[in-house]
Amino acid sequence: MIQRIQTIYLVVSAIVMGALFMWFPVVLGKDGSVIMERSEPLIFGLIFVSIALAIISILSFKKRQLQFVLNRLNIISNFVLLGVFVYRLLTLSGETIVSEKGIGVLFPIISIVFLVLANKAIKRDEDLVKSVDRLR
Repeated sequence: MIQRIQTIYLVVSAIVMGALFMWFPVVLGKDGSVIMERSEPLIFGLIFVSIALAIISILSFKKRQLQFVLNRLNIISNFVLLGVFVYRLLTLSGETIVSEKGIGVLFPIISIVFLVLANKAIKRDEDLVKSVDRLR
């Protein structure tokens, strides 16, 4: 059913990733050159994949196993995005402001937390359905 708690978790995850895309800071170096921005193909692609997987997972509420797999793929894409952010932040020079450098790293972590919560709720639903089927 679409009104389950995992739907709320998935919507929050999609909103967090949408917020990451909307408010992602452009990190500039000391000389004014752009070091990292949201229109880079890798960052844009990973954010888009994360949002798309969350929406597809919401719409496939009748297929719990598919939902579970899509959420795991979404968690992997968020870990890759987190790795890209951490790599870029570690290769930056120390001349940029710390809050500008690290604010984008929190959003994939928050999204991962909500995706794990959604997977736990899907697993609970699947266990409930299996236990009812056993009684028949």
